[in-house]
Amino acid sequence: MDWYSSIFEVIDMRSFSNLWFWIVLAVVWSSASHWVMGIPYDLVVRARRIGGQVEIDLLDIVRIHINRILLIVDMSGTILLAFGCFLFTGLATLGFYYGVEFAQAVFLLLFPLTLVLLVNIVHARRLRRQELTLDSVSKTIARCRLYTQIIGMISILVTSFWGMYQNISIGVLG
Repeated sequence: MDWYSSIFEVIDMRSFSNLWFWIVLAVVWSSASHWVMGIPYDLVVRARRIGGQVEIDLLDIVRIHINRILLIVDMSGTILLAFGCFLFTGLATLGFYYGVEFAQAVFLLLFPLTLVLLVNIVHARRLRRQELTLDSVSKTIARCRLYTQIIGMISILVTSFWGMYQNISIGVLG
C-alpha cells in the first residue's frame, strides 16, 4: 500500500460523512460567535459587570480592532473582494457543477463566514462614527454577535440538510 492511498483512507474525502467535518463546523461557528470583530465576548460581559480597568481595556481593544479592520478594508478591500469572488466561484463550480464533495463542504463552511465578515465591517464603521462608550460598544457588539449567531444557525441548517442529502443520495456503500 502506498502513502497516497493511506492518507486518503485516513482522511476520507467524503466530507459530509466524516466526523471531522462536523467537528470543524461546530468549532468554526462557536469561535465566530465568541470572537466578535476579534474581541472576545466574555470581555464585554466582564466590562459590563465589573467596569473600571476592564472597561478601559475593552474600549482600547475595540478601538484597536476597529482601526485594524477598517484599515485592511480601505487599503486592500478590492483585492480581497476579487480574490474571494475567484475562490468562491471556483469552489461553487467544482462543488455544485462538477460534484466534488470536498469543494461543496469547504464552500458551505467558508461562504457564510464572508457574511459574518460583512456584518463585522458594517458594525466597525458604525462604531467608528460614534463615541466609544461602554453602552454603545456593548450594544453594538451584542447586536453583531446576534447576527453572527443567526447566520451560523442558518448555515449549520443548510449544511446539515445538504450533507444529509449527499449521504442519502450516495448511499452507504458508495
